[in-house]
Amino acid sequence: MQTYCQSCSMPMTEDKLYGTEKGGEKSKDYCMHCYKEGSFLDTDITMKEMIDFCVAILVKEGWEEEKSRVMLKNSMPFLKRWRQAKPRIEPFYITREGFQFVGIAERTTNMAEITNKGKIPLMWERFYKDGISEQILNLGASSETLALYSDYTSDVSGEYTFSIGKIVTSSVNVPENMMMFNVPTAKYAVFTTEIGPVTEIVPKAWSQIWNWFEKGEVKRTYSGDFECYDAKSTNPHEAQVDIYIAIK
Repeated sequence: MQTYCQSCSMPMTEDKLYGTEKGGEKSKDYCMHCYKEGSFLDTDITMKEMIDFCVAILVKEGWEEEKSRVMLKNSMPFLKRWRQAKPRIEPFYITREGFQFVGIAERTTNMAEITNKGKIPLMWERFYKDGISEQILNLGASSETLALYSDYTSDVSGEYTFSIGKIVTSSVNVPENMMMFNVPTAKYAVFTTEIGPVTEIVPKAWSQIWNWFEKGEVKRTYSGDFECYDAKSTNPHEAQVDIYIAIK
């Protein structure tokens, strides 16, 4: 499995590209350009400055500037260095009955999603361009769109199925280009994002959520998590999203 620097997102394809810890051993997380002898080489750099620096490198390598910037703005908040810098956010807790869900689906990983090989942005484009929600039958009373994370192979580092769709009342007549999922009854920690552009607030909230679970005592079950896009997120430029994380 390819490893990416958790500071700048550079692929670390060879041993010589890894940074070092105080004892001289290779760092598990950071590249030689960001980290040496247990410390960051650029201790005062901000995430925005890091993005600007990386964009300049990608442009020299032939990438389009805007494409590079969007990719890094969406992915860098997930990297370990910048997750740790985020403040804790506090959820509220509810138990929600199980439900059936139909939508388009792809297998992916969090590591893939912080690179240019991520599938999730393309799935959102397809969802709206192809009118997926209008093709789903047997809709329930609720009108929200869900982005479901399910069928985890392990934890945040493993594969999962990402789906975008709607809650349904029946498993019959599922469109051929979609899948149906049974989401079990579960207790959830519900995190609410800031208000702002959806492409910025959701990645930022996920980085805070990862940090919250890393530093807290509450444990995830990985039985099914989802983002809820309801009336608060109809304007993609001034959206607010609730993120449901199944917990023990």
